[in-house]
Amino acid sequence: MTQTPYVPHTEPALAGVRNFRDLGGLPAADGRQVRPGVLFRSGHLARATAEDAEFLGSLGLHTVFDFRNAADIRLEGEDIALPGVRNVNLPLSDPADGGEFWRMVREGGLDRLRAALSGGRAAGRMTASYREIVTTRTAEHGRVLHTLAQDAVPALMHCSAGKDRAGLSVMATLLALGVPAEAVEADYLESNAPHRRYTVQRRQDVDPATEAEVTELLSPLFEARAEYLAAAFAAIEETWGTTGRYLAEGLGLTPEMQELLQKRLLTD
Repeated sequence: MTQTPYVPHTEPALAGVRNFRDLGGLPAADGRQVRPGVLFRSGHLARATAEDAEFLGSLGLHTVFDFRNAADIRLEGEDIALPGVRNVNLPLSDPADGGEFWRMVREGGLDRLRAALSGGRAAGRMTASYREIVTTRTAEHGRVLHTLAQDAVPALMHCSAGKDRAGLSVMATLLALGVPAEAVEADYLESNAPHRRYTVQRRQDVDPATEAEVTELLSPLFEARAEYLAAAFAAIEETWGTTGRYLAEGLGLTPEMQELLQKRLLTD
């Protein structure tokens, strides 16, 4: 009998946390599924309201993985403290190359944005970053898998928007669980839902007449695009040949560790 995928009856309406979701129900190895309530993803927690914190506290989280860098944290703030939860900061490369670029995004005029982002430059920046994270941040992704296998669940993974750095960390985790690439992509693209999208605050004195063009120039930075994730998968194939070799040689995941990881995170 085909098992019905887990679908939450309601998605929590978090006021200060974007892009939150439970990965439970995704198809995984040997006909199993990701167990509901053990693996979550979201945007940063720095602006969580008291009600948000109460909800997050109800999840029984063991570990929160924060993939933001120091510039992000200075800009957005530290995550709220959740009682009894271990916070692990593993900074990953920012697709926007950190604080200086984001200052331009938030404050730069139209000419600067055109020079930096037009003609496919924004999308090119994103695909290059996805490839770089996959091939150069293997130690960090390996640490995530080993930490999860050592019973650090339930766990929440986030970066700023919960889309790129968290998205690739979730990708590595789901591949280790035997989740097929098409299901990884489908979950990744969920970040495009309007209520999940990261909102960037622009200067208030920008000419409203230019805002439509500004929005178009910035959109590749704030969208989850299949082409970005495809670049990550292509980098895996070019560097390691197969997903199995990526996990074993790139991330140091032994068969025993993978079995333990799947035992902790998948349905029986």
